Amino acid sequence: MEKEKVFELHSLGKIEVVPRVVLDSRDKLAAAYTPGVAEVSKAIKENPVLAYDYTRKWNLVAVVSDGSAVLGLGNIGACAAIPVMEGKAVLFKELAGVDAFPICIDTQDDEKFMEVVRAIAPVFGGINLEDIAAPRCFVIEKRLKKLLDIPVFHDDQHGTAIVVLAALINSLKLVGKRKDVKIVICGAGAAGTAIAKLLVNSGFRNIVVCDSKGVIHEGREDLNFAKRELAEITNPEGIEGTLADAMKGADVFIGVSAPNILTREMVESMNDNAIVFAMANPVPEIMPDEAKKGGASIVGTGRSDFPNQINNAIAFPGVFRGALDVRAKEINEEMKIAAAMAIARYTEETGLSENRVVPEVLDRALHQAVAREVSRAAIRTGAARIKPEE
Repeated sequence: MEKEKVFELHSLGKIEVVPRVVLDSRDKLAAAYTPGVAEVSKAIKENPVLAYDYTRKWNLVAVVSDGSAVLGLGNIGACAAIPVMEGKAVLFKELAGVDAFPICIDTQDDEKFMEVVRAIAPVFGGINLEDIAAPRCFVIEKRLKKLLDIPVFHDDQHGTAIVVLAALINSLKLVGKRKDVKIVICGAGAAGTAIAKLLVNSGFRNIVVCDSKGVIHEGREDLNFAKRELAEITNPEGIEGTLADAMKGADVFIGVSAPNILTREMVESMNDNAIVFAMANPVPEIMPDEAKKGGASIVGTGRSDFPNQINNAIAFPGVFRGALDVRAKEINEEMKIAAAMAIARYTEETGLSENRVVPEVLDRALHQAVAREVSRAAIRTGAARIKPEE
């Protein structure tokens, strides 16, 4: 889209707050505000759970960022991140009927950031963390999950991981391979770490993770706490060396790193019927035509102008819709896996092919399907406060 059209679309912001009641009489004014509202406030004071029934808490998500790791832009700060968070709020509403509001916090001090989120949490039914740099994002999410009794979900981690798992499940079906495949993940930031953990928890065992310095293994002394955790659960063969070393004999490449770092020769060193998900944006680790020339059978990117766009927006609207529908206390691992399975199943039901291993983002029925399975998983695992029929 032309730059002029982009600015026109953003003119005066992409979202607004609209009342659900019409104040067309003094009686309604008295009921909506003073003195009538006092009765509702007193009831919630006695029983805080009633906030779900008599406020918008049941359907409201905070999209929270410090602007420290905005996709393709880096650390641009809180103010410049507002358009991105507004865009996220639009996707929540358009795709899953979830009301979302951008909260851009002007600090990159972890303690101050967490205190702000904790303090505003009573208004919301869920917290979607967004564009926070690693490894800080791991600490912030973990602490907030302990502090709050509502879902806290860092989408750059888990939304991406859910969609990758769904795409991988479908791709393996197409090439006739199973969970014993060798998987190389390039990138050990928020997305790469979450992908590795979700794949391990889904039964994949032969996973090798690389960062900018090469293969992550237990012998490296330069690893931060997050990468040390990765070293403990991946690389079962103890591979050392570069990305090129890791790629030899691999079945799957998952890239969440940097442009043009995967070569055709590296793809050629993979096993037959290789799967390549090159998701760096806007320029992938390898262009799809080069990956195909290297012998890859299935190629996905993060871009909308190529087949198989692996986009976290395929997951997060339905995940939150399902969590909110049962007033979930958290979004746990079982709920994430249920979301991935729902995406994979929906793709197969609506036409699985080498050029369509995940559905289109704008398919509203997809997000309904994801929400149903997430709600069911929340009920099964005890994360739900209510059942949907209630």
